Amino acid sequence: MQSLQFPFQTGIYHGKVRDVYSIGTQWLVMIASDRISAFDVILPKTIPYKGQVLNQIAEFMLDQTRDICPNWLLDSPAPTVSVGKKCVPFKIEMVVRGNLVGHAYRTYAAGLRTLCGVSLPEGLRENDFFEGPIITPSTKAAEGHDEDISKEDIIATGLVSAADWEVLEKYALALFNRGKEIASKQGLILADTKYEFGKIGDTIYLMDEVHTPDSSRYFYADGFEERQATGEKQKQLSKEFVREWLIQNNFMGKEGQTVPEMTDEWIDTISKRYIELFEKVTGKTFVPTTFTEEQIMNAVLASFAKFCTD
Repeated sequence: MQSLQFPFQTGIYHGKVRDVYSIGTQWLVMIASDRISAFDVILPKTIPYKGQVLNQIAEFMLDQTRDICPNWLLDSPAPTVSVGKKCVPFKIEMVVRGNLVGHAYRTYAAGLRTLCGVSLPEGLRENDFFEGPIITPSTKAAEGHDEDISKEDIIATGLVSAADWEVLEKYALALFNRGKEIASKQGLILADTKYEFGKIGDTIYLMDEVHTPDSSRYFYADGFEERQATGEKQKQLSKEFVREWLIQNNFMGKEGQTVPEMTDEWIDTISKRYIELFEKVTGKTFVPTTFTEEQIMNAVLASFAKFCTD
């Protein structure tokens, strides 16, 4: 989809998987594309319906967590489109981990026992639960790789004030607990996730997507303990299987590495896995929908009429 031009548009930002349009000084239109990224690299082929999956899971989860903290979303007028408030973002991601998985496990397996200033106990196996959720923040890079950072360095460098950090920490842990509750009802374990926050005036808002397969890892709860006891690979719903495929094919986003060929069969597999996660997480049936640029424009204009009256 080419860049759209909305009334009163003041800017556009093409992210790894989303196109974000600034409308005046107060509003954003966020369109989730079918692009897929891993290791901070946009892969060369798109995944059918991925954008719809991301947008509709995020809409569902933002609605389920409004009692915990304010969030940016006002409306989702089309399957891949969200309209909401424009915040000044904090330049960090709040990564919350309940299990030793992904980057945390790779760090642990390398022999390190501290991650983002958080001490990790000895004797853990991949996918084991931590005693309680931990926060391992990362910087939010405009380009290239995000970097691990500790709470102390975040405050010392002025990325976030001490007072704002207390709020972010409280919100992130409460959101993670709610995410685990929602997942548990669906027979899943929310293993880890990330949150992004911003401010409007003095108020902190939850931004972007929440508890989607691009920002989270889910395990199937049924048989989890048995698989841990026998060392069997855990069944999971997330984008981690794409990362694992890339690693197996010698790609981790490093200079000189080449993305392996993405066959039509593999792309179809990825699409089906995303749809499976939507249905499993939300308990709803996924209805594949395609909107033309004209339909998206009309839907957004109708949304403006409801919310952007200023």
